[in-house]
Amino acid sequence: MRALLQRVLEASITVDGAVTGAIGPGLLVFLGVGHGDTEIDADYLIDKILHLRIFPDDVGRMNRNLRETSNALLVASQFTLFAETRRGRRPSFDLAAPPDLARRLYEYFLKKAEISGANVQAGVFQAHMSVSLVNDGPVTILIDSLDKTKVKLDKTKVKADSSN
Repeated sequence: MRALLQRVLEASITVDGAVTGAIGPGLLVFLGVGHGDTEIDADYLIDKILHLRIFPDDVGRMNRNLRETSNALLVASQFTLFAETRRGRRPSFDLAAPPDLARRLYEYFLKKAEISGANVQAGVFQAHMSVSLVNDGPVTILIDSLDKTKVKLDKTKVKADSSN
């Protein structure tokens, strides 16, 4: 799974002229689901997003997380985060999960975020959405659930290198 985070002062999603979600300060999360993603990937992203220290503290340093600030999440499904652009001029979306899996994990992500105590608003899955936002910073961060595996591999490599 991939999540593109944008720290915002405010953001909203409109579908067919109706606002489906709106927040003040917080994070706008574009969430993409890929082939092979599971609840473990969603859990990893939720934990990262809720605890990532990207909000300013009293002296303006990025030192506080979403929970500490009581800010909100606005989540939009975004299969285009899995666009493959290495060949040709038209992106391929073959790496994106099929809609049934993507919907299930998107809804799982929303439910788990709500259970964690976050104030969660959302767009509509598979809808054409208009997203409005006021960036704060701007701060934009891409998180890929594959990173959880890379971190474990990197730590293993460091241990192996230091034992030589």
